[in-house]
Amino acid sequence: MARSSTRPTSRDVAHAAGVSQAAVSLVLGDKWRGRVSETTAQRVREAARDLGYRPNLAARNLRLGHTRTVLLVVPALTTEFFAGVYTGAARVAADHGFGVVLYPSPEGIGPARDPFASAQAALDGVIASSMAADALTAIRGDQLPLVMLDSDPSGSLGAATVNLDIADGIRQVTTHLLELGHRRFLHLAADVPSWTFEIRARELATRLDAVPDTSLRTAHAPISIDDALTATETALATPGPRPTALVCDDDKLAAGAYKAVRRLGLRIPDDISVTGLDDLGLATAIDPELTTVRLDAELFGERGMEALLAVLEGRTPQAGDIPVNLVVRGSTAPPSAP
Repeated sequence: MARSSTRPTSRDVAHAAGVSQAAVSLVLGDKWRGRVSETTAQRVREAARDLGYRPNLAARNLRLGHTRTVLLVVPALTTEFFAGVYTGAARVAADHGFGVVLYPSPEGIGPARDPFASAQAALDGVIASSMAADALTAIRGDQLPLVMLDSDPSGSLGAATVNLDIADGIRQVTTHLLELGHRRFLHLAADVPSWTFEIRARELATRLDAVPDTSLRTAHAPISIDDALTATETALATPGPRPTALVCDDDKLAAGAYKAVRRLGLRIPDDISVTGLDDLGLATAIDPELTTVRLDAELFGERGMEALLAVLEGRTPQAGDIPVNLVVRGSTAPPSAP
């Protein structure tokens, strides 16, 4: 018999599972615990899957009074990168009748106070950067769908994770510097407890460990130009062979490193090559222009919002990290003779 082209309804699911429509709503809305049995919940899920049932989000929102509003939680807005993430997320959201509220986490890593009287009542979902993950405790609630950005997929709090291919970005930086002939490296690492910065440190060390006669030193600094200046100046003044390549975790750190290098009477790239990561407007405002890794912030935001929409609709979000690209400019060159 030909299958009906009529879209299955919650009534069809209730009939197939032998339960009430109210039970179907509870189970598919993930609010069944303590109200229906695990066996009944499993029966409803199987019936919905067999029938190919997908909730009608528009009807559900009208019925339940949902606001079709998503919260985007990011570190404090100290660079334009997260403005780009917001722009991309808001563009996709608008195409689907959603609004996005941007919420910077205090001090960049949280915790944040609840920006609403009741986040549960005011929000349909949350998109959060890993650097703001600690801010989620107060605002997520047990029932809010969550997508994590720039976060460890294996330990993510979210229903989905969207990442830029930061590891490949570091591989591109390291390959570029090694091919220029650099063997003594200094890593100016962001002093932020976040998976994305752990990945940068790990990938750089792994790449250099595989190449004979390389050395790697690390200096840590909060993400500010003044802190980067101080950390770089201290590291470069340390006795011993001076590094010929300085790998910075982001462009703002690189700008501080530029100031330190010049204070020490050194030249970029003649005495030391410098790289960044982000490709902010800052990268072409400094002289020489910065070799850095371009991250597509707007695409990042788009993919984050698309993943949340998929979660809300019971679909599997798009897999795979977002590609990144090395942009070679004037801050890198072969090392001068020892």
